[in-house]
Amino acid sequence: MFTGIIEETGHIRAVTRGQHSSILSIGAAEILSDLKTGDSVAVNGVCLTATAVDGGGFTADVMHETLNRSTLGTLSAGDIVNLERAMPADGRFGGHIVSGHIDGVGRVVSVRRDDNAVWYTVEAPPALRRYIVEKGSIALDGISLTVAKTDARTFSVSVIPHTLRVTALQARRAGSGVNLETDIIGKYVESLLRPEPAKSNITREFLARNGF
Repeated sequence: MFTGIIEETGHIRAVTRGQHSSILSIGAAEILSDLKTGDSVAVNGVCLTATAVDGGGFTADVMHETLNRSTLGTLSAGDIVNLERAMPADGRFGGHIVSGHIDGVGRVVSVRRDDNAVWYTVEAPPALRRYIVEKGSIALDGISLTVAKTDARTFSVSVIPHTLRVTALQARRAGSGVNLETDIIGKYVESLLRPEPAKSNITREFLARNGF
Protein backbone atom coordinates (compact mmCIF):
# COMPACT_ATOMS: atom_id res chain seq x y z
CA MET A 1 0.00 0.00 0.00
CA PHE A 2 1.10 3.57 -0.75
CA THR A 3 -0.01 7.02 0.35
CA GLY A 4 0.52 9.15 -2.75
CA ILE A 5 3.31 11.19 -1.15
CA ILE A 6 6.12 11.06 -3.70
CA GLU A 7 9.55 10.42 -2.17
CA GLU A 8 11.64 11.44 -5.16
CA THR A 9 11.66 11.64 -8.92
CA GLY A 10 13.79 9.10 -10.72
CA HIS A 11 14.64 8.73 -14.38
CA ILE A 12 14.34 5.93 -16.90
CA ARG A 13 17.81 4.56 -17.61
CA ALA A 14 16.70 2.05 -20.22
CA VAL A 15 13.63 0.21 -21.52
CA THR A 16 13.85 -3.34 -22.81
CA ARG A 17 10.70 -4.13 -24.77
CA GLY A 18 9.31 -7.61 -25.31
CA GLN A 19 6.38 -8.63 -27.46
CA HIS A 20 3.82 -7.93 -24.73
CA SER A 21 5.93 -6.80 -21.79
CA SER A 22 8.92 -4.66 -20.92
CA ILE A 23 11.71 -4.26 -18.38
CA LEU A 24 12.33 -0.81 -16.92
CA SER A 25 15.69 0.24 -15.54
CA ILE A 26 15.10 3.22 -13.28
CA GLY A 27 17.68 5.56 -11.80
CA ALA A 28 17.02 6.58 -8.22
CA ALA A 29 18.81 7.79 -5.08
CA GLU A 30 16.75 8.37 -1.94
CA ILE A 31 14.59 5.24 -2.09
CA LEU A 32 17.71 3.05 -2.45
CA SER A 33 18.55 3.52 1.23
CA ASP A 34 16.65 0.35 2.15
CA LEU A 35 15.25 -0.95 -1.15
CA LYS A 36 15.70 -4.70 -1.63
CA THR A 37 14.95 -7.11 -4.43
CA GLY A 38 11.28 -8.07 -4.12
CA ASP A 39 10.16 -4.77 -2.59
CA SER A 40 7.26 -2.81 -4.04
CA VAL A 41 7.78 0.60 -5.62
CA ALA A 42 5.11 2.83 -7.14
CA VAL A 43 6.41 4.18 -10.47
CA ASN A 44 4.13 6.97 -11.70
CA GLY A 45 1.52 5.40 -9.44
CA VAL A 46 1.93 1.84 -10.74
CA CYS A 47 2.94 -0.76 -8.16
CA LEU A 48 5.98 -2.63 -9.50
CA THR A 49 8.34 -5.16 -7.92
CA ALA A 50 12.06 -4.39 -7.83
CA THR A 51 13.67 -7.37 -9.56
CA ALA A 52 17.24 -6.13 -9.06
CA VAL A 53 18.81 -3.25 -7.13
CA ASP A 54 22.20 -1.63 -7.76
CA GLY A 55 24.02 1.47 -6.56
CA GLY A 56 22.23 3.74 -9.00
CA GLY A 57 18.74 2.36 -9.26
CA PHE A 58 16.63 -0.73 -9.81
CA THR A 59 14.88 -2.74 -12.49
CA ALA A 60 11.24 -3.85 -12.70
CA ASP A 61 9.20 -6.03 -15.01
CA VAL A 62 6.04 -4.60 -16.55
CA MET A 63 3.44 -7.10 -17.71
CA HIS A 64 0.96 -6.91 -20.59
CA GLU A 65 -2.03 -5.94 -18.38
CA THR A 66 -0.06 -3.10 -16.78
CA LEU A 67 1.03 -1.75 -20.15
CA ASN A 68 -2.58 -1.79 -21.34
CA ARG A 69 -3.93 0.08 -18.31
CA SER A 70 -1.20 2.66 -17.72
CA THR A 71 1.20 5.05 -19.41
CA LEU A 72 4.28 2.94 -18.61
CA GLY A 73 4.35 1.66 -22.17
CA THR A 74 5.10 5.17 -23.43
CA LEU A 75 8.20 5.68 -21.26
CA SER A 76 11.62 5.98 -22.83
CA ALA A 77 15.17 6.61 -21.64
CA GLY A 78 15.52 9.98 -19.90
CA ASP A 79 11.88 10.34 -18.85
CA ILE A 80 11.28 11.49 -15.27
CA VAL A 81 9.05 9.32 -13.05
CA ASN A 82 7.49 9.63 -9.60
CA LEU A 83 8.77 7.09 -7.05
CA GLU A 84 7.32 5.97 -3.73
CA ARG A 85 8.20 2.95 -1.63
CA ALA A 86 5.45 0.94 0.03
CA MET A 87 4.27 2.50 3.28
CA PRO A 88 5.91 1.08 6.43
CA ALA A 89 3.59 -0.03 9.24
CA ASP A 90 4.92 2.73 11.51
CA GLY A 91 4.90 5.44 8.82
CA ARG A 92 2.81 8.61 8.62
CA PHE A 93 -0.30 8.48 6.48
CA GLY A 94 0.20 11.77 4.68
CA GLY A 95 -1.98 11.25 1.62
CA HIS A 96 -4.75 8.68 1.15
CA ILE A 97 -5.02 4.93 0.55
CA VAL A 98 -3.30 4.21 -2.77
CA SER A 99 -3.04 0.61 -3.95
CA GLY A 100 -0.84 1.18 -7.00
CA HIS A 101 -3.41 -0.58 -9.20
CA ILE A 102 -4.21 1.88 -11.97
CA ASP A 103 -7.85 2.22 -13.05
CA GLY A 104 -7.12 3.89 -16.36
CA VAL A 105 -5.36 6.68 -18.22
CA GLY A 106 -6.61 10.26 -18.24
CA ARG A 107 -5.64 13.04 -20.61
CA VAL A 108 -4.56 16.52 -19.51
CA VAL A 109 -6.90 19.02 -21.16
CA SER A 110 -5.38 22.24 -19.84
CA VAL A 111 -2.77 23.63 -17.47
CA ARG A 112 -3.48 27.06 -15.99
CA ARG A 113 -1.51 29.11 -13.47
CA ASP A 114 -3.49 30.76 -10.67
CA ASP A 115 -1.17 32.97 -8.59
CA ASN A 116 1.18 30.48 -6.85
CA ALA A 117 -0.88 27.40 -7.74
CA VAL A 118 -1.34 25.55 -11.03
CA TRP A 119 -4.65 24.08 -12.14
CA TYR A 120 -4.63 20.82 -14.08
CA THR A 121 -7.84 19.82 -15.84
CA VAL A 122 -7.94 16.14 -16.80
CA GLU A 123 -10.37 14.22 -18.97
CA ALA A 124 -11.21 10.91 -17.30
CA PRO A 125 -12.48 7.74 -18.97
CA PRO A 126 -16.31 7.52 -18.71
CA ALA A 127 -16.16 4.37 -16.56
CA LEU A 128 -14.18 6.21 -13.87
CA ARG A 129 -16.12 9.46 -13.61
CA ARG A 130 -18.62 8.25 -11.01
CA TYR A 131 -15.74 7.54 -8.61
CA ILE A 132 -14.33 11.05 -8.90
CA VAL A 133 -16.09 13.41 -6.51
CA GLU A 134 -15.49 17.03 -5.57
CA LYS A 135 -13.28 17.32 -2.46
CA GLY A 136 -12.47 13.62 -2.74
CA SER A 137 -9.04 12.11 -3.32
CA ILE A 138 -7.45 10.87 -6.51
CA ALA A 139 -3.96 9.61 -7.35
CA LEU A 140 -2.62 11.24 -10.50
CA ASP A 141 0.62 9.57 -11.64
CA GLY A 142 0.84 8.33 -8.05
CA ILE A 143 0.41 11.79 -6.47
CA SER A 144 -2.30 12.11 -3.83
CA LEU A 145 -4.39 15.12 -4.84
CA THR A 146 -7.74 16.63 -3.90
CA VAL A 147 -10.38 16.95 -6.59
CA ALA A 148 -11.33 20.63 -6.67
CA LYS A 149 -13.90 20.64 -9.48
CA THR A 150 -15.76 18.12 -11.62
CA ASP A 151 -18.05 18.17 -14.62
CA ALA A 152 -19.54 15.54 -16.90
CA ARG A 153 -16.25 14.95 -18.72
CA THR A 154 -13.34 16.27 -16.65
CA PHE A 155 -12.02 16.98 -13.17
CA SER A 156 -9.58 19.61 -11.95
CA VAL A 157 -6.91 19.72 -9.26
CA SER A 158 -5.05 22.73 -7.89
CA VAL A 159 -1.39 21.96 -7.28
CA ILE A 160 0.88 23.87 -4.88
CA PRO A 161 4.44 24.88 -5.85
CA HIS A 162 6.06 22.25 -3.59
CA THR A 163 4.22 19.40 -5.31
CA LEU A 164 5.24 20.70 -8.73
CA ARG A 165 8.85 21.04 -7.63
CA VAL A 166 9.23 17.51 -6.24
CA THR A 167 7.19 15.50 -8.76
CA ALA A 168 7.10 14.77 -12.47
CA LEU A 169 3.82 16.66 -12.76
CA GLN A 170 5.78 19.74 -13.80
CA ALA A 171 6.49 18.03 -17.13
CA ARG A 172 2.82 17.37 -17.96
CA ARG A 173 1.25 19.51 -20.63
CA ALA A 174 -2.09 19.60 -22.45
CA GLY A 175 -2.36 16.27 -24.24
CA SER A 176 -0.18 14.35 -21.76
CA GLY A 177 -1.46 11.00 -20.52
CA VAL A 178 -1.62 10.48 -16.75
CA ASN A 179 -2.25 7.37 -14.66
CA LEU A 180 -5.44 7.56 -12.60
CA GLU A 181 -6.34 5.61 -9.49
CA THR A 182 -9.66 6.56 -7.95
CA ASP A 183 -10.42 6.27 -4.24
CA ILE A 184 -10.61 2.55 -3.39
CA ILE A 185 -13.14 3.15 -0.60
CA GLY A 186 -15.74 4.30 -3.10
CA LYS A 187 -15.25 1.18 -5.22
CA TYR A 188 -15.67 -1.12 -2.22
CA VAL A 189 -18.83 0.70 -1.12
CA GLU A 190 -20.31 0.40 -4.62
CA SER A 191 -19.51 -3.32 -4.76
CA LEU A 192 -21.03 -4.01 -1.35
CA LEU A 193 -24.23 -2.09 -2.13
CA ARG A 194 -24.72 -3.60 -5.59
CA PRO A 195 -27.58 -6.13 -5.40
CA GLU A 196 -26.73 -9.69 -6.31
CA PRO A 197 -28.45 -11.06 -9.44
CA ALA A 198 -31.69 -12.81 -8.60
CA LYS A 199 -31.33 -16.60 -8.67
CA SER A 200 -33.84 -18.52 -10.76
CA ASN A 201 -35.00 -22.07 -10.09
CA ILE A 202 -35.90 -22.51 -13.73
CA THR A 203 -33.37 -24.88 -15.28
CA ARG A 204 -33.31 -26.90 -18.48
CA GLU A 205 -34.25 -30.00 -16.46
CA PHE A 206 -37.21 -28.19 -14.87
CA LEU A 207 -38.51 -27.15 -18.27
CA ALA A 208 -38.11 -30.70 -19.64
CA ARG A 209 -40.05 -32.16 -16.72
CA ASN A 210 -42.89 -29.77 -17.35
CA GLY A 211 -43.24 -30.42 -21.06
CA PHE A 212 -41.22 -27.56 -22.49
